[in-house]
Amino acid sequence: MAVRARPDADWELVLKRNPVERLKLEKAPLGIREQLPALIAAGYEAMAEEDVVRLQWWGLYHDKPKIGTFMLRVKLPSGQLSPAKLRAIGEVSNLYGQGSGELSTRQCVQIHNLELARLPEVFAHLEAAGITTAGGCGDTVRNITGCPLQGIAHDELFDSAPVVEAAAEFFYGNPDYANLPRKHKYSISSCAHRCNAPEINCVALVGVVHEGREGFGVLVGGGLSSVPRVARELGVFVPKDEAVEVLAAITGAWSDDLRYRVSRVKARLKFMIDDIGPEGMRERVEERLGRTLEDFALPPIDAQPATHLGIHEQKQPGVHTIGVPVHLGLVTGDQLLAVADLAESLEGDVRLTRQQNFVLAGASTTRLDEATTELERIGFPLDVNGVRGNSIACTGEPHCNFSVTETKSRLGVLIERLEERFGDRIAELRLNLDGCPHSCAQHWVGDLGFQGTTARDAEGERRQAYDIFVRGGLGPDAAIGRPLFRRVPTEHLDGAVVGLVQGWLDGRGARESFTAFSRRLDDDALGVLAGLEPAKKRERNEE
Repeated sequence: MAVRARPDADWELVLKRNPVERLKLEKAPLGIREQLPALIAAGYEAMAEEDVVRLQWWGLYHDKPKIGTFMLRVKLPSGQLSPAKLRAIGEVSNLYGQGSGELSTRQCVQIHNLELARLPEVFAHLEAAGITTAGGCGDTVRNITGCPLQGIAHDELFDSAPVVEAAAEFFYGNPDYANLPRKHKYSISSCAHRCNAPEINCVALVGVVHEGREGFGVLVGGGLSSVPRVARELGVFVPKDEAVEVLAAITGAWSDDLRYRVSRVKARLKFMIDDIGPEGMRERVEERLGRTLEDFALPPIDAQPATHLGIHEQKQPGVHTIGVPVHLGLVTGDQLLAVADLAESLEGDVRLTRQQNFVLAGASTTRLDEATTELERIGFPLDVNGVRGNSIACTGEPHCNFSVTETKSRLGVLIERLEERFGDRIAELRLNLDGCPHSCAQHWVGDLGFQGTTARDAEGERRQAYDIFVRGGLGPDAAIGRPLFRRVPTEHLDGAVVGLVQGWLDGRGARESFTAFSRRLDDDALGVLAGLEPAKKRERNEE
C-alpha cells in the first residue's frame, strides 16, 4: 500500500490549531492533584473547564449531568487484583460513590458519583492499597491490558506478567509519557487464544516462542472509535527483556512527530501507520534504538479469542480458575467486598476480563462447590446463558455525557428477548452495544454491533435509534464490521435482531458463527431476515 505524507508542522501551528495542546503546555495535567485543595476550597462552580479536563489525567470524567460529580477509572494492569486491592475499590465505592461500579473493556473498574471535595480521600484510600489512577484518562498510556490468566493459565506460551508489570512501572504516572498526542493503548499477552484483542490496540505485544526464546511479535496501529483499524505487523521479534524499550521507542516516534498533534481527530497512532506504514514505523524505531530489530512474522492462529469463563484447571496442581459472567458489567460495592473476602478465603485473587467479567483464581478442587455456591449468593451465578458473558455494553446512560441512547439497560432488554426466544442456542453470540461513536464497547468487532444514534419519528421528533453492524470480528479472521442498517428506531431493534438470529440458526452450517454466516450472505439477504432495507440501498434510493 502506498504511504502518504502529512505536511510538516511546528509548535506554532500545533498551538494555533489544537486547544488541548495549549492546555497541556500552560499547566502539566498530572500536577492538578497538587491543586485539589485550592480547587475544593473555591468550589466546583468556580472550577475552570480546563482544570476539569486536566482531571482526566487522574482517571476522572464528568458524570452526567455535569453537576460536580465524577467517574473514576481505576487502572489495573491486565486486570489483576489481590483481595486487598479489590476490597479497597469496594470500600471507595461504598464510602464515596453511592455503592455502584462497573467493569470496563480495558480491565479497569469504574466508580461513579464521586464528589470533588472527597477526591483527596478517594486517592489516599486507593493508593494505600497500591492502586493508581494516573493516566486512567487523558493523553497518556492507558491501562495496559493482557490475558487475565497470565502466570496461571495451563496453556499459556509463557508468563508475560513480569513484562506487564515492568511496563506499568515505567509508563504509569511517568511525566515523560503524560503529554502524548492522544490516548495510547498497549496490550501485552502470551495467551494461547489471544483473548486480549491485540488487533485493536495502538501497540500489541503478542507472545511467541521463537527458536526457543520467549518474546513477542509486534502489532501497531489498531484502534476503533469513529475511524476503526485492525493493527498491522511491525515485522519484528522482540525478546522479553527488550519489550519496554521497544514500546517506548514506538511511542516516542509517534509522540515526537508534531504532525500528529495538529488535529485531535487525526492524533492517534493508527493515523501515523496509515501514513508511513509499519515499514516506516520500523525504520523510525530502529533509528531511535540505534540497532536493527530481528525480522519475524507472527504465525497464524486458529483459536478464537477466549473468554476464560467457566471452571478450568490452572497450571498449578490442584487449583482452578472460575470465570464468572457479570451481566452488563455492573457491580456493587458490596459485591466487590464479598468477592474480595471469598478470594482471600481461597488464598487466591481476582482477574478482570476484556468482556467485563471476572475470574476467581486459586480455588482448590475440594472448595469448588463452596466457591460457586458463594458466588451465586453474592449475585454472580455461573449457570446463566453464555450470551450474558459474551456481550458488552458501554457506560452510556445514565452516566456518560457522550451517549445519545440507552446502553446497558437496552442491551439487557435485547438479551432477555433473545433468551426467551432461543434459549441456549445463542450462548456463543457476541453482542456489542455503544451509545456513541467512541466505541468503548467495541461495536465494530462484535457478531452484532450497535451504535446509538437518533432518528425522527412521523411527527418530526427525535427518538433513540441504533445503527446495526455486521461482519466484524477478532481472531484468525479479524475484520472491521460495517453498518448494514442505519437509524433503526429502538422499538424496532428487537424484531430486527430476532430476525437475523433466527435466520442464522435456521441457515447456518455446522458450528458456523454468526459472523461467518453474515459474511456468507449478501446485504439484501440479511435485509430480508431483519425486515429492514440495507443502508447502502436505502441511501441510494433517497438520492
